[in-house]
Amino acid sequence: MKAKDQSRFSIDALRGLAGDKVFARGETYHRDGHVQILTIEPKRVLAQVAGTEDYRTELTGRGSNVGGHCSCPAFGDWGVCKHMVAVALAANAFLGPDAEAEGAGVLSRIRDHLKQKSVDALAGMIMELAERDPALLRRLDVAAAVVHADDGTLRTRLRKAIDAATRTPDYLEYGEVPAWTSNVAASLDAIADLASGSRAGLALELAEYAIHRIERAIDSIDDSEGGCSELLDHARDIHLAAAESVRPDPVQLARDLFAREVDRDYGTFGDAARFYADVLGEPGLAEYNRLAMKAWEKLPKRSGKGRGHDDEFSAGYERLEAILDFFAERAGDVDTRIALRAHDLSSAWRYLQLAQFCQSHGRVDEALRRAEEGLWMFEDQQPDERLVSFTVELLSKAGRKADAEALLWRAFEKAPSFELYKQLRELGGKAALQRIIGILEMRSAGKKRAGWYTTADLLVSILIEENMFDAAWAITRKDEVSFGGRIALADASKTRHPREALEVYAERVNQFVNTGGNHAYGEAAKLIARMATLQSEAEQAAYVATLKERHRQKRNFMKLLG
Repeated sequence: MKAKDQSRFSIDALRGLAGDKVFARGETYHRDGHVQILTIEPKRVLAQVAGTEDYRTELTGRGSNVGGHCSCPAFGDWGVCKHMVAVALAANAFLGPDAEAEGAGVLSRIRDHLKQKSVDALAGMIMELAERDPALLRRLDVAAAVVHADDGTLRTRLRKAIDAATRTPDYLEYGEVPAWTSNVAASLDAIADLASGSRAGLALELAEYAIHRIERAIDSIDDSEGGCSELLDHARDIHLAAAESVRPDPVQLARDLFAREVDRDYGTFGDAARFYADVLGEPGLAEYNRLAMKAWEKLPKRSGKGRGHDDEFSAGYERLEAILDFFAERAGDVDTRIALRAHDLSSAWRYLQLAQFCQSHGRVDEALRRAEEGLWMFEDQQPDERLVSFTVELLSKAGRKADAEALLWRAFEKAPSFELYKQLRELGGKAALQRIIGILEMRSAGKKRAGWYTTADLLVSILIEENMFDAAWAITRKDEVSFGGRIALADASKTRHPREALEVYAERVNQFVNTGGNHAYGEAAKLIARMATLQSEAEQAAYVATLKERHRQKRNFMKLLG
């Protein structure tokens, strides 16, 4: 019986999360001593891993429950990285059988060392560091000001700290963003300390200022990780906490929040009426609702006849609709919520949303009526498959199977697709399949391929689904089928049509080799190995010999061929 793994982190779980290649690289990093354990605590292990640069790596959980974060780019792209594997292995080795141990590592040694120092000595060490670290200097200055300065002085210092933290060059690149967000978060933390005390009014003002500065900086930042959104949420939470302490005039607060929700682009105060409901109270909520209704009444209804609405106009609709929907939901007024959604029916998608909402609230007849209306309104455009499928489902449930099938055929004949084929096949059986094949054969016959995916590709995909491989290969011989379509057919039918599959695979091998590079060569070698199962040893040997003769100058590829 296999002994239970007592390690802090399960090796099998790590390998499953990382994959064999990443796990092997992590093993190498651990074996070569690239990991420095900073601290081991009950809920986390923190380490520094030396790679292209020094990376901060944190692991959470234990056993098979492994989580965490790494500052390397690979973590952002793929998740569990080699540095996390290396840290887990180092932690397991460091702890040995005592998986529950804690307090070990560099930070523990440093903490024990600092405890032996006097207050004056510690202050001197921190001041020496602050002289060389502007960010630390700002944080200490703000912390001192919170304790000792009057409101005017504190306001000035905190605004300067916010300005300094949120300042950006012409453009902040991906790798520079974490340090920037860390500095901004520190300035927000200083404001948060004021939000529940006697200086909550100042915190309210400064939170608004910080939000303004962060929003101004967004266009100058590569915010791929969403750090700015997190900062804005944090600042909004501070604003809310301060408002709960200050209890500003509810009507004026409603006006301020409404303006911010409707006019700002970053959604910082989205759904403000819900978040601030307790602070607004009934007077503030009533004013919020009045402002939204007044703005809504100025907006014209939008229908399928109205084209070319710009994004800003659409955003105004969506924001006001969301605000009014909150109040209607609060009042339990389903009719008003339906009317709100019916105010903008400028696309098939909007009709679908309206119909789905009606259905979710038990208004099935109205849902079907709205769905059919949307199809009729946009009948001169390419059918929206989502709306078609939704309407077909409701028609079928209503016992109108013939109408459902007729709708599917109209949509398929206008814009055939694999999803529509599946629905028609389910409703109409083999007779529907023969009709589908006939429609597609007539459309694809003799036509040149104009894009990456053609009617012939769709027909081949359907024939693959039906295991009609002879017919599918016949289509590839007479009509233009994309290479992707032929690859899919070769993969699906290689045991029954090995000769045809080998031709397609040989073409794919040539593509890989002509592309060049070790990755492409590796993919070519894998495919060549698969081809050996489809032909005799002599045929495979002759094929490989031909490749060696043709590509003998490509040494890395030659090594893979042996």
